Amino acid sequence: MADSPGRNRRSRRRLRYSYGPYHDGPDPLAPPFDVRAAMDDIGRDVMEGSSPRQALQELLRRGMKGRRGLDDLTRQVWQRRRDLQRDNRLDGTLQQVRELLERALDAERDVLGRQDTDDARFREMQLDALPSDTGGAVRELDSYDWQSSDAREAYQEIRDLLGRELLDQRFAGMKQAMQDATPEDVEAIREMLDDLNELLAAHARGQDTQQQFSEFMAKHGQYFPENPQNTDELIDLLAARAAAAQRMLNSMTPEQRDELAELAQQAFGDPRLAQSLGRLDAQLQGLRPGEDWSGSGRFRGDNPLGMGEATRAMEELGRLDALAEQLAQSYPGARMEDIDLDALDATLGEQARVDARALVELERELQRQGLFERAADGSLRLSPKALRRLGESALRDVVDRIGGRRGERETRRSGAAGEATGATRPWAFGDTEAWNVPRTLLNAELRKAGGDPRDLDVTDVEIVETEQRTRAAVALLVDTSWSMVAEGRWVPMKRTALALHQLISTRFRGDDLALITFGRHAQTVELGQLIGLEGAYAQGTNLHHALLLAGRHLRRHPDAMPVVLVVTDGEPTAHLEPGGEAYFDYPPSPYTVRATIGEIDKLTGMQAAFTFFVLGDDPRLAAFMDDVARRCGGRVVAPDLDGLGAEVVADYLRTRR
Repeated sequence: MADSPGRNRRSRRRLRYSYGPYHDGPDPLAPPFDVRAAMDDIGRDVMEGSSPRQALQELLRRGMKGRRGLDDLTRQVWQRRRDLQRDNRLDGTLQQVRELLERALDAERDVLGRQDTDDARFREMQLDALPSDTGGAVRELDSYDWQSSDAREAYQEIRDLLGRELLDQRFAGMKQAMQDATPEDVEAIREMLDDLNELLAAHARGQDTQQQFSEFMAKHGQYFPENPQNTDELIDLLAARAAAAQRMLNSMTPEQRDELAELAQQAFGDPRLAQSLGRLDAQLQGLRPGEDWSGSGRFRGDNPLGMGEATRAMEELGRLDALAEQLAQSYPGARMEDIDLDALDATLGEQARVDARALVELERELQRQGLFERAADGSLRLSPKALRRLGESALRDVVDRIGGRRGERETRRSGAAGEATGATRPWAFGDTEAWNVPRTLLNAELRKAGGDPRDLDVTDVEIVETEQRTRAAVALLVDTSWSMVAEGRWVPMKRTALALHQLISTRFRGDDLALITFGRHAQTVELGQLIGLEGAYAQGTNLHHALLLAGRHLRRHPDAMPVVLVVTDGEPTAHLEPGGEAYFDYPPSPYTVRATIGEIDKLTGMQAAFTFFVLGDDPRLAAFMDDVARRCGGRVVAPDLDGLGAEVVADYLRTRR
C-alpha cells in the first residue's frame, strides 16, 4: 500500500542531522597555516640576529602549530632508511641457490649410495671434487648427468631462479611472469633484449626514430607495464633500475659479487641472457651517466632479499635519499616546490603530505604577500609590509599588557585630546569615540535596500576620528652595547621599538620618530635596520653621541613637543671627541660624564621631556640615572624585560596627554 502524504511528512520530521569533528584523515576545512603567527616567528628570529632567509628556513624546519616541520619529516625519512637497512640483507638469492644446490647434491648422493657400481663411485668422486664456491659448483654441474630426478629438478630450479632474478632486477613483474617459463618464453626474452640493445645503440648514434620505438613497443610492450612514450622515457626507466642493481652489487662483498657473476651465466641454462643484460647495462650507463652507478648501502638484517627485491630496496634507498635532500633544502637554489609530495605520501603517509604541502603554501603565500624583498646587495630582507605586521603584533602585546595592568581595554583613539578631524571610520570593539549618526543611518538604509530587513546592525556604525592637537618629535635612544645581547635584552629592545613605531605611524601620524642606536658610536637607523641589527662585541655606551643625534632630530621640528626616551643597561662609558673619534673608558671618565650631562642640559633647554628606562640592577647605573633625572626633570623607570615595551608606550602616551 502506498504511503500517505501525512505519513511522509511525519517521516521527514523524524530526520535529524548531527555534526561532529572530522575523523577520516586531516581536517579538510582546517586552515593550512597562520601567516600572522609565521611572521611573528620569523620576526623573532630576525630580531635575535638571523637573516630573513635564515629565519624563514628555520620556520620551515621547525614547523608550526599542528604542522610538522621539515626536520621532523626528514627524521622520519632517515628512520625509514635505517629500518630498511637494519632489517634486510642482500644475499637472498645466493642463500636460495645454496639451499637448492645442497638439496640436489643430497638427493644425488642418496641415489648413488644405493648403487653398487664403479660409475656410482666415480660420480661420487665428481661431486666431492666440486669447487667450494657456489658459483663454481653450479658451473661444473652444467654437464653433469643427474641420476636423481629430484636432484635434476632442484638443479633446474637453480637455473630458473637465476633467470627470473636477473630479469626481475631490470623489468617490473618479470619474476612472476617467468614463474613457469618454457624454452619459447626464454627465447622471446632473449629476442626482446637483442631488439632493445639495437634500439639503444641506434639512439646513441642519433639514428633511432619514433617509428622504430613504436615498432619495438608493439612487439615487446608487454614487458614494459610503465608504458613509456618514447625512447628517452624508456631509457630513463631502465637506467634507474640498472643503476639500482649496480648499487646492490656494490653493497655486497667481493666474494658475493664474484659468485653472482658466475651464477648469472647459468640463468635459464643459457649464458647469452647474461651477456645481453651486460651489454644493456653498459649502454644504459653510457646513455645516463648522471645516474648513481657507484653508490652502495650497508644491509645488516636477518631478512634475506632476492636480487629483484634487493634492487627494489636500493631503488627505495635512492628515493629516500632524494626525499631527504629535498626536505633538507641545503643545496643551492633549493625551493619548497622541489619536494616530491607523491613520494612523501608513499613513504610517510597522507598526513606527511598534508604537512609538507602546508609548508610549501606558506612559503609561497609569504612571498605572494610581499613580506620579503631583495636588498641592493641581493640579500633578502623584511619588506615594509612585514615590518608593519610585526609592529602590529608587538603593539597588540603591549596594549594587552597595559590593559591588564590598568584594567583598560585596547583603545583606537587617534588623539588624546579628542579633536575631530572630519573623517569617520567603522566602529571596532573597544572604541569610545562618538558615533557619526548620519553616516551610521545611511549605512543601515543602504544595507536594508540590499534586502537585509534588520533596522540597525553593529556593522553600520561609524565613529568620528579624532587627533591630538599638538605634534611631538620623539627620539627613542636604544643601547646596543654587548651587554644588551649577553643579558637577553636584545629582542625586548627591538620589540619595544617596533611597538612604538607602529603606534606613532598608525595612531599619531603627525608625530615624527627617530630611532637612534648607541654602542661605541651612535647612529640614526630605519626600523628595518634596527630589526635586522646583529649583536656585535664592542665596548662602549656612547649616550653622548646618541643625545647629539637626538638634538639634531628635535631641532628639525621646532613646532613639535620634544620627547626623549632612553633605554639602556649601563652607565655612559664613551663620548664623541671633537674630531669624531669615540673615547672609551671604564669606570666612566669624568670627561664622558661631563660631555653627556652637557648634551642633556642642551635638550633640557629645549624643554624636552626625558624618560630613562633602566634595565638590570646595577646600583651605579640607578644612582647615575636618578641624578640625571632630577637635573633634567625627567623620570626613571626600571621595568622588567617583559614589561619594557608596555612601559615605553605608556610613558609616550602619558607625555602626549
